[in-house]
Amino acid sequence: MLNAIIEGYCRLLNLITAAALAVMVVLVFGNVVMRYGFNTGITMSEELSRWLFVWLTFLGAIVAMKDGAHLGSDTLVSRLPLGGKKLFMLIGHGLMLFVCGLLFKGSYEQAVINWDTTSAVMEASMAIFYGCGMVAAVSMAVILLNKLWLLATGQLTEQELVGVRESEEEPIDVPAPLK
Repeated sequence: MLNAIIEGYCRLLNLITAAALAVMVVLVFGNVVMRYGFNTGITMSEELSRWLFVWLTFLGAIVAMKDGAHLGSDTLVSRLPLGGKKLFMLIGHGLMLFVCGLLFKGSYEQAVINWDTTSAVMEASMAIFYGCGMVAAVSMAVILLNKLWLLATGQLTEQELVGVRESEEEPIDVPAPLK
C-alpha cells in the first residue's frame, strides 16, 4: 500500500520537475533573446529560475533516493553475508534518518526566520525557498522508514539490501523476497 503511494508521489514529483525544467528553459531562453534582441529582459527570470532550480534539485533527490540512484559504493556490503547486509542497511538508514531530521530542523528554522523576508524581485516570502528542505526531509524520511519496514518484515531481496545500482542502463533484476 505505502509502496504504491510512494510510487505515485514520485511520478508526481517527476512531472513537477519536468514542468519546472521547462519553465526554466523558457524563462532563461526568453530572457537571453529579449536582452540581445530588444535590449530589455524579463525582470523575474533570473530569480524564479534560481528558485525553480533549487526546488528541482531537492525534488529530484527524493526520486533518486526512492530509486537507489544516488552515488554509492558496495565494495564491502556486497561481500557480506545476509545478516551483515541487513545490519549495514539498518545502520545506514538510521544515519540517513538522523540527517533528514537535521535537514528538516535547519530548513524549518530558516523558514521561520525568513517568513517575513521577501525576495528582491518577486517579493515572495523566502520561507517558500527554504520549504524545499522540509519537503525533501519529510519525503526522504518516509521512504527510509518504508524501507526499514520492508527490511523488518523480510520483504526485501538480497540485492535491495545493497542499495546501489551498478548502472542506469542495466535493468534491476528483482528476485523473490527473502524469508
